[in-house]
Amino acid sequence: MRNRRMRRPRKNIEDLPLTPLIDTALTLLIIFMITSPMMHNAIKVNLPQGKAKEDKALKENITVYIDKDGEVYLNESKTTLEKLVADLSQDALKQSEGTVYVKADKDVHYGRVIQTVDTLKVAGGVRYVALATQKNA
Repeated sequence: MRNRRMRRPRKNIEDLPLTPLIDTALTLLIIFMITSPMMHNAIKVNLPQGKAKEDKALKENITVYIDKDGEVYLNESKTTLEKLVADLSQDALKQSEGTVYVKADKDVHYGRVIQTVDTLKVAGGVRYVALATQKNA
């Protein structure tokens, strides 16, 4: 009378179906592969055209963006021109060898670009300010 109920046989762990788990993991991998490049280019800047284009092998550790509305971004985080020098970290400047890339929209007022470049030049640790262009097609 010890065990009146009949017990169901236990399933072994090897009977666990892995196909749905693998399908879900691969689907998530594909979604992340598609969306991660889109998230990297969150700041829309229409660069002016030129004959030269920056070498892709260069490390662009520090990039200042100026969008068409004149808003300033430092490495994809919004800042102001007054806070730009304070936001530049000395460690990042050392890694980039003091080079700062400026990517300004072609519709931005020229004075705004020069004001930003001038602000960067007086910042300590900045050795070179490069203006980015888009190569002519």
